[in-house]
Amino acid sequence: MSVGAAFGLTAVLLGAFAAHGLKDVLSASNLASWQTAVTYQMTHALVLLVTGFWLHQGGPSLLKVAGVLFVTGVLAFSGSIYALVLLQASWLGAVTPVGGLCLIAGWSCLLVAAFQSK
Repeated sequence: MSVGAAFGLTAVLLGAFAAHGLKDVLSASNLASWQTAVTYQMTHALVLLVTGFWLHQGGPSLLKVAGVLFVTGVLAFSGSIYALVLLQASWLGAVTPVGGLCLIAGWSCLLVAAFQSK
């Protein structure tokens, strides 16, 4: 759950940084990409908190796999977008879909865990 809290905190900080520090520096397209990264990070910060709480309440062990996939996905998806925007390193664009696949796999594990809990 601490990773979820850390992701939530940094999502707010990175969103504020873009709104106040980058808005006059970045193109509208780059700002939109940054916002997408912040939105995905915050969404998965919240789902990590829920997943951790559910696991601590005796939820299925598959929740651990989901958590790892969510953390990996946020780092790869949002992290690569932040780096792309700041560094203009186009080769990082190949990392973003891998992060997206990790997030999809995490949600799939969460769905299976929900069915296991019935």
